Amino acid sequence: MKRQNFSRKRFAILEAIQSTTTHPTAEWIYQAVKPEYPDLSLGTVYRNLSKFKEEGVIVSVGVVNGQERFDADTHPHNHFVCTKCGAILDLKERYLPSSLHQMLSEKYGVQVDSHELTFYGVCHDCLSHQSSEPDLAGA
Repeated sequence: MKRQNFSRKRFAILEAIQSTTTHPTAEWIYQAVKPEYPDLSLGTVYRNLSKFKEEGVIVSVGVVNGQERFDADTHPHNHFVCTKCGAILDLKERYLPSSLHQMLSEKYGVQVDSHELTFYGVCHDCLSHQSSEPDLAGA
């Protein structure tokens, strides 16, 4: 019976990640699933996230503002990280030529299987907020 309960929690954790495009943290996932499973621990969330990454069901986008962020979209794509608010956006376009893997493999004598490209800057929302703030420098 306990095994079945674990499976439900595991499924709920995965479902929480798959239900959002915000690239959630473990804490976000924990808060989303906890109301349905009051006995859920943050440790259980972390263990399942680790297992999901190992299985290739999710990927880690990296650490943003001190917390690892996750993505259920495992198809090759790039990301944009806002350095002000920490928002992560999926960029579906390909910015590097497909021949890059072969070129790097030949140049360095390695086998390149994949790559990750992350852009950093300020998102549209933060730029809009920034431009609507009064300029107090001249006051």
